[in-house]
Amino acid sequence: MPQEPSHRPVAKRLRQFAKNMRHEPTDAEAAMWRLLRDRRLSAFKFRRQVPFKNFILDFVCFEKRLVIEIDGSQHVESRRDAVREAALSAEGFSIERYWNNDLLQQPTSVLEDILAKLGAR
Repeated sequence: MPQEPSHRPVAKRLRQFAKNMRHEPTDAEAAMWRLLRDRRLSAFKFRRQVPFKNFILDFVCFEKRLVIEIDGSQHVESRRDAVREAALSAEGFSIERYWNNDLLQQPTSVLEDILAKLGAR
């Protein structure tokens, strides 16, 4: 019996874009990854810049179906973000957004909030 693929099929272009984003993170994304990588946050496994459907998720914990987005001012009232959130919610994900400045200036507060969200899921 053939084994099912471990990953969902993703367009090659989107996969390459995600790979490029992993190699060139913003300051805030790099700071968040230092806090989440290697199961540093209460042993929860996070992945970064993950292609999923037609989107790239900044950070995701598949175990808890939690997506963390680190946003700059370009995301204020973005219609594309609303469509994306609806699609991810339909897949059972919860999406939490944090502003770049909040993460860079108050990383402990952001991590405490993420831990609370993980505990609630």
